[in-house]
Amino acid sequence: MDIKSIQEELKKNKIDGWLFYDFQNRDQLAYRILGLENKHTSRRWFYFIPVKGEPKKLVSAVESTKLDSLPGRKIVYLAWTEQQKLLKQMLGSPKKIAMQYSPKNNIPYVSIVDAGVIELIKSFGHKIVSSADLISIFEAIIDEKGYQLHKAAQKIIDEIRRDAFLQIREAINSNRRLTEHELQQYIMKRFGENDLVTSSEPIVGINDHPADPHFEPRPNDYYYFKEGDTVLIDLWAKKNLPGGIYYDITWVGYVGANPSQKYIEIFNAVKNARDTAINFVKESFAKKQKCYGWQGDDVCRNVVKKSGFGKYFIHRTGHSIGEEVHGNGPNIDNLETKDERLLMRGCLFSIEPGIYLAGEMAVRTEVNMFINFDGTAEVTGEIQNELVLI
Repeated sequence: MDIKSIQEELKKNKIDGWLFYDFQNRDQLAYRILGLENKHTSRRWFYFIPVKGEPKKLVSAVESTKLDSLPGRKIVYLAWTEQQKLLKQMLGSPKKIAMQYSPKNNIPYVSIVDAGVIELIKSFGHKIVSSADLISIFEAIIDEKGYQLHKAAQKIIDEIRRDAFLQIREAINSNRRLTEHELQQYIMKRFGENDLVTSSEPIVGINDHPADPHFEPRPNDYYYFKEGDTVLIDLWAKKNLPGGIYYDITWVGYVGANPSQKYIEIFNAVKNARDTAINFVKESFAKKQKCYGWQGDDVCRNVVKKSGFGKYFIHRTGHSIGEEVHGNGPNIDNLETKDERLLMRGCLFSIEPGIYLAGEMAVRTEVNMFINFDGTAEVTGEIQNELVLI
């Protein structure tokens, strides 16, 4: 944790301080940002970083050493009445204070502090603002090393993805039945051979199966690849190194040379939506305009709506990516949540519109975007512009 950097960001954002609070290990973000060992916590603690001056910590007499690894003056309470009195004194005169809170729960990923604690702090005369963008800065920004690790994973995964589609054609040509699960395990084997790790196994789906966006192949599945099938492959992994950053993509294809007009139509709809969102982000940064996660979702979703398939695009446009495949930065979302977090330099996220026709077929096209520190936005890997004809 870098107190000076936090205070610099507080100053830039005209916030008087950042108040961290936890009870029973509820706020995992606080532990990560503060660099605090996440041992069992049974009593409430508060840690306040003012825009200027020394941090302050308020801890229970039962767990008085809980925050000893952090800088600042320690205050110890016993009774709950004393806790509230000391907390009020610690915060001082009315201030604008950031907490893990989101107005109307728009961003539930950071809306962690319960309403009662918010009410308590407000009763002291303070104004509470969301720490969402601060969290992005100190938890979700990818540095140059992380970017290079992401690119290293990208090169390998794009190659594995190409080879996975080739496996389908080779199996058909040799009259060998290749199932979804078997192809999934082929990808996992290739991950292991290339020192890649993943949070869960990739999605390999035939025809109607990927109409469930989170379909999982099973060992006893009877679906196997054959001429005329539509295919979706979604794979994500990172280098097995400290600070490894995920690369997460989805490609689709058709077994044969003549896909149906409907399949082509929905592919073109999601491709155009994806490209419109990519261009929106690129142009926003080129013009030095603020760009929020919810705006990217709107731009993408509107293209799918105009194609006539809007009701079949049933998830957000994209998610933050980091050391976890779903990171703690802004998502491209104005469907499941209204993500009001700024896309900023160092953010890595997916753009992945999809159309899901239950019982029939599905298309999703997914790329990763990175905002470079010079303010340029890029797609970090290969982009699917045509259906893969297997």
